[in-house]
Amino acid sequence: MPRLRSARRRGGLVGLDIGSSTVKAVELVDHGRENGFELVSLGIAPVAAEAIVEGAFLDPCAVVRAVREAIERGEIRTKQVAVAVSGHSVIVKKVSVPRQSRKDLEDSIQWEAEPFIPFDVNEVHLDFQILDGADNDPQMDVLLVAAKKELVDDYVQVIREAGLEPACVDVAGFAVENAFEANAEIAEDENVALVNIGAHVVNINVIQGRVPAFTRDITVGGNQYTEEIQRALSLDFVDAERIKLGEAGESANLEGSPQEVDRAVAQVTEDVVEEIGRSLEFFAATAGDQRLERLVLCGGGSKVTGLEEAFAARTGFTVERLDPLARALPQDRFDAEFLDSVGPTLGVGVGLALRKLAHG
Repeated sequence: MPRLRSARRRGGLVGLDIGSSTVKAVELVDHGRENGFELVSLGIAPVAAEAIVEGAFLDPCAVVRAVREAIERGEIRTKQVAVAVSGHSVIVKKVSVPRQSRKDLEDSIQWEAEPFIPFDVNEVHLDFQILDGADNDPQMDVLLVAAKKELVDDYVQVIREAGLEPACVDVAGFAVENAFEANAEIAEDENVALVNIGAHVVNINVIQGRVPAFTRDITVGGNQYTEEIQRALSLDFVDAERIKLGEAGESANLEGSPQEVDRAVAQVTEDVVEEIGRSLEFFAATAGDQRLERLVLCGGGSKVTGLEEAFAARTGFTVERLDPLARALPQDRFDAEFLDSVGPTLGVGVGLALRKLAHG
């Protein structure tokens, strides 16, 4: 998949998922498709509230602290990291351009891309992937990726200030696809919708025959559940988050109104499922004969009880959760219960850590 600002490297690569609620640092050793991979290091640290809003770093110092804390908690020594961007400052489009060599397209990509990008082409980083097509066709399909330079530069600056080296800036939806293909079986001609539900943003990536066919980020997410529980029970954000995740424990104050919690969660689930469902319907309306029947959920928001059933009822698709650690080799380095708890949130981090860059 396309990579923005990729760099040559030697040695390992840390998948660094910088989210609006947590930073997750993942380091793996990949032994190949048949042999699985080994989870070497995992560090997770909270991000201060409002430090990142809709993908923008409002408090870069707080983000740097969270990155350093995640690296320290994971006892990670590798300096080269891959990160993922998403949101309205990232554009992914499948476009058709005159058939040409990769070298020629590299030289002409700016003016080829200009009609498809709603930003000044001089203000974005561009990358592309040439998709397979008939050699005798005068046109060829290209997967075009554009990200605002300001967004990418913010990530690069935070990484460097944390004492790390940016080796790759990817797209969140593509990272999830990488984790999915590494851990799940998929037929060559199968169409699958990957839905990564973060705290503030949902990444949708529909893949057809292992190629992204439709990518969209929408501003809904897991924090909507927390905020609705806050309003229903007049709690602070931390306690509401504990209830959402089923971690209220023995505190009677947090268990006083289960019916209100259920109503709050059900309302947000309906809103989230409807919003994502509309995006999938838009894809279906433009996909011709291509049918979408499989929906795979991941991200912290996917852990909400009843979400899979609600999606199945709304879409009629087969709905499942992605386990980004399904192919991880058994080991005693990490507590199994802990990995079960955090596993659904690691799709982006695992996908980034599995990236293979050129050796030099």
